[in-house]
Formats: sequence, structure tokens, C-alpha cells
Amino acid sequence: MNPLQSNSQHPLRLAILLALGTHAAASAQPPGTASLNANDRPVSTLSPIAVSASPLGLDSASIATPVIVLGGDALVRRRESSLGDTLNGLPGVNANTFGGGASRPVIRGQDAPRVKVLSDGSELMDASAVSPDHAISSEPMLARQIEVLRGPATLLYGGGAIGGVVNVLDNRIPTYVPERGVEGEVELRANTGARERTGAVGITAGADNLAVRVEGLKRRSDDYKVPDWDTDRVQGSYNDTSTGSIGISWVTPRGYTGLAFSSQRNEYGLPGHAHEYEDCHPHGSHLHCGGHDHGDHDHHDHDDEHSHAAPYVDLHSKRWDLRSEYRDPLPGFSRVRLRAGATDYRHHEIEDDIAVSTFRNKGYDARIELEHKPLAGWRGVIGASTLRSDFTTQGTEAFMPRTLTHNHGVFIVEEYQLGDWRFEAGARHEWQRVEPDNKQPSYRDGANSVSASALWRLAPQYSVGLSAARSQRLPTAQELYSNGIHLATNTYEIGNPELQKETSHNIDLTLRKDEGDTTFQLSAFHNRVKNYIYAETLDQHENFRLIQYSQRDTDFTGLEGRISHKLNAIVTASVFGDYVRAKFRGDGGKLPRIPGARLGLGLNADWQAWAGGVEFYRVYSQGRIAAYETATPGYNMLNAIISYNGKISGNDYQIYLRGNNLLNNLALNHASFLSQVAPLPGRNLTLGLRASF
Repeated sequence: MNPLQSNSQHPLRLAILLALGTHAAASAQPPGTASLNANDRPVSTLSPIAVSASPLGLDSASIATPVIVLGGDALVRRRESSLGDTLNGLPGVNANTFGGGASRPVIRGQDAPRVKVLSDGSELMDASAVSPDHAISSEPMLARQIEVLRGPATLLYGGGAIGGVVNVLDNRIPTYVPERGVEGEVELRANTGARERTGAVGITAGADNLAVRVEGLKRRSDDYKVPDWDTDRVQGSYNDTSTGSIGISWVTPRGYTGLAFSSQRNEYGLPGHAHEYEDCHPHGSHLHCGGHDHGDHDHHDHDDEHSHAAPYVDLHSKRWDLRSEYRDPLPGFSRVRLRAGATDYRHHEIEDDIAVSTFRNKGYDARIELEHKPLAGWRGVIGASTLRSDFTTQGTEAFMPRTLTHNHGVFIVEEYQLGDWRFEAGARHEWQRVEPDNKQPSYRDGANSVSASALWRLAPQYSVGLSAARSQRLPTAQELYSNGIHLATNTYEIGNPELQKETSHNIDLTLRKDEGDTTFQLSAFHNRVKNYIYAETLDQHENFRLIQYSQRDTDFTGLEGRISHKLNAIVTASVFGDYVRAKFRGDGGKLPRIPGARLGLGLNADWQAWAGGVEFYRVYSQGRIAAYETATPGYNMLNAIISYNGKISGNDYQIYLRGNNLLNNLALNHASFLSQVAPLPGRNLTLGLRASF
């Protein structure tokens, strides 16, 4: 039994039980996931799962802004090889895909660095925020729960996360000692589209106060198939991954302290990586490109052995994690929570067996939260965070100088219950210093962010939430100091040391019905951003652009939601969709890579040990495009899944078969830099087996 949980069911154990064989859904019923994730099934027999990224430990129905929690069957059936692909399709969530190896989540039209990805509340410290071809060093197949927070709820993780926060929870550090001494799970899966073969295993063992966790994963996939394209497969879309970790915890009746080491090796291709523009350089605000060889390039099929005709990434990340949590640590405080990590990350970009570029990030971060006992009816958390990142680039794509970034923050969040109303207020102040290893001046500034929200239970099954925030984001080292060629995005980037901090005023309205035969979650939002930092295209030569980081005032407005109705004891139907519109204030110019609107229908069925679902949705064409951008056509997507849960010798197992893009339609992802080069995968069947012991 978990010593931290006073309820009868521990959230971690509950998530494990869900993943290993129960039919129950995650606590949040995220819009647009019902057809594939069995989220329409009744959850009345289960305690709500707390949102770990919420400092007050609230469940999703108690938070004013929309929150998605994927766990158990919902997560097992949805997981892909990358985090962006795993979350793509949730209302308000898209993916900035970059072949088969890298994919970042896009929330409400916002991409990195305005979408922050965390590992159980701790910074990842990789290079994924610098470029879309850099993989996120978080493995979905080893996650036990993924949380997506949007709107003002993200404030405590930095004012820069105005798009959202994705918090990935894992089991690498045990929080309890197994009741039987040893427990674990194993999962095997394969698919047809990329000939993927993946195996994952995790074992937790312990006695008395000591618990140890060992887990690992191996994945190998080839270039994936696409329909109606120049080639049968997208060259350079393969992905080979090896991940392992070992963790140990000291567990007491009041809490735990644990330490884990993890290592990840990843090799994946870079589709569309063209070196014909290597000699391009700026003359003022114009590009000069000469001496190009525009002849045909030698392309080879990528079969079981990678031909490496396309450049590829060789990634290695080593990471230490420290996690600790205790009840009643000090007089007047009910809980203390510590998260810290230290990362040594590097990746080479290799062409013709030569490392032409190298990216490194060595750093650490720490975060501590103290929850105080109620004072005059107010319950809250105070905390502080610190981060240090030493980032370097070398080689052909050394478009940034070596930079040392320090960021420190303090924050507070308080809640007050008054009858059917719940009020919440929060504030954060942070300091940032960025020091480049060249003659340019250092950047130093601070940012203040505040938020307030109210949730009204207007009826036993209904609630309406209103939240508002004023958030400030400080510019990144890339936006300040870039000066060089960036072939992944076919750009020459010029930074701007004179950039000011962004100030965003956000408002979010959410209406929910979370019980009964009909349930729904509908949200509307508006973000008005002053001094929004963006990459302004100054000139273009063929497919290569000269960009400079600039600032303009912008507006983001959107809708997202899902409505479900239980037709009978077995079948549930749902309607889901999202829409976001982004434009510059004044002339109404459009921002690049804003996803097209989506609208879909789903059916879910749950009968005895069987569960299944089918969904059909339309992604509409995107013609509201920025200068030098290309419009993308709409497409239809049909997905389905069927699963069976059983027992052998008292151990749970699950078999599932999932089909994606069953219509085998050509799909161009407008949110991707490679929308015109690397379409989304065609028809793909995935067969998986997951068992516990």
C-alpha cells in the first residue's frame, strides 16, 4: 500500500491495474479519444485519479481549465513511438511530426517552446524545443500516465507554457513496496506500416522499506508506407530506440525518497534534410545562394538494413532523477514534494557516416513544493524551482553559440471552497539569465505571471469553469542568438538580442457534465499576446528561407470539445472536434503551421472481456496561411481498435488490434515543417500483447 495515499486506492496502483487488465477509463474523459481509448465506459466504481501536475492534487473534474489524463487502457491503446503521435487527435492537441523519429505535441496551435514537456514535474533537458527534428527524450511505451494541461493551469511551470504542459508519469522510481514482493509487466507489439517491432518490460521488487525498479525497451521500425506519393515509403522515417533504467526507493509509512538512472539510445532518419542549400547566406535582408547542384540525388530504398541515404540522428541521453514526497514534514504543512533531475544529452546528425553536426545539453533542474494546512479556509502550495542548462552546437548546423541559461522561480497557488464554488489563485515570479559564448551581451530579465479561476457546480452533474491569467514568457537562447543555417527546417536563422518578453492575457471557459448517460466537456479560449516572438521570413530561395526572430501582437482564439451519449449498456456514441484561429493584430496576417479544424464521430462498445471502438474524423483544409507558406488539403481519417482482457494462472493479460488510417488516405499535416515532404503514415495495423505478473 502506498504510504502517501489516504484513500483506499493508491493512484499509481490504480493506474497499473488499469494498464494491466481492467476496462475502466482514465479519470478525465478526454474529448476525441473515446473511439480508440474506451473512455466512454462507466467509472463510477473507481476513485478519481489525481492530476500529478496539479500542485493541489486535484482530479480533472475539479480543475477549472480543461485537463486530459490518459492512463490504463486508454494509454495502452493509444501509445505510439513518440509523444506527439501518442497525443495527436485529442481535442486541442496536434503533433509537429518529423518522420518516424521525432514528433512534438502542438496544443491550441502552440508548439515548443510554448508547450512544456515534463517528466513527473521535472524538465527533460533535451534539445527537442530547439528544432522539430530533435526527438523528445520521453518514452510513451514506459509511461503509466500522461497529463495534458491547457490554459492558466500551466502557470506554475513557467509563464512560457502558455500553450500547455504535458506531464509524463513513469514507474522508474517506485513509490510503494509490492505486496507480493515482486510484480511486473511485459508488452510486445508489431505493426505493418513501418514493420515496427517493440518489446518492453518492467519489474518492481522489494521488501520491508526498500523497493527496486528495473525496466527497458527495444524498438526497431523501418521507413513507413504512404499512399499516393512519389515513393512507397518516406525515406528516412525509420526509428531504432533502446531505453533502460534502474531505480531504488526507501519507503516509509509517511512517504518515500527514490533515485533512478536512465539511459536512452536512439537512431532515426531525417526525411527532407536537403544539403543543397549549405552555401546559402544572408546579404542584409536577402538570401544569396550560389553554386547549387540541383541534379538528381541518389535515393535508395530503406529496407531491413538502413541505407542511410538520408541523414540520421544518433542520440544518447543519460539522466539521473531524484523524487521524494512526505506527509506532515513540518508543523503547519501537510506535504512536501521534491523533483530534481540531471541530464547529459547529446546527439549527432550524421551524413555519409560523418557527424556533420552535434547538439549537447548538460544541465539540472530542481523543484520543491510545500502544501500548507488550511488557513482561514484557504489551502495552498508554495514552492521554488531552479534550472541550469549548458547548450552547445557544433558542425555544419552550429547556428547558435554555446549558451548558459539560468532560470529560477518562486510560486504560490491557493484554493478556497465556498458551497458549490471553488476558487483558485496563483502567482509566479521567475528570473532568467542567458550568457552566450561570444561577443554578444548577456540577456537578463524577470517575468511575473498571475492566474485566477472559479469552478461552479451548478448541479450535481454539471460544472462551469472560468479562468484568466496574465503570463509572461522570456525569450530563449535560440530566439536571442541564432545566426546560421538550420537544414532541418530549410532556414537560415537570425536571432535578435533586443527581444522583449512576451505578455499573454488568457481567458478560458469550460462547461462539463461528468456523470450520467450523456457527458460532455466544451471549452472556448482566447489568448491575446503582446510582443509575440515568431520567425519572420525575410526572403526565400526555392524551398530555403531566411528568417529573423521578430515580435508582433497576436490573438489566438479557439473551441474544442466532446459530447458522448450512452446508447445502451454496451454502446456509446460521441462527437468531438476542435478549431483554432491565430492572427497578427492590426493587419490580420496569419501565423504559420496552425492546424486545420477537426470534426469527428465515434462509437465505443464494451461487452464482458471484449472492448472495441471506431472513429471517423475530418481534418479540414488549411488555407489561412502565412507568407511563404503552402496551403494543405483536408483529409478523412478512419481508425478502429478491438481488445480482449483475460487471465492466465491469476495473471492479467490484454491482446489488442488497432487499425489507423484504414481508408489509406494521403494526409498532409499542416502543423509540420515537413507537411509537403513527409505525409502522415498510410494504412497501419498494430497487434499488441500486454501481460502482468
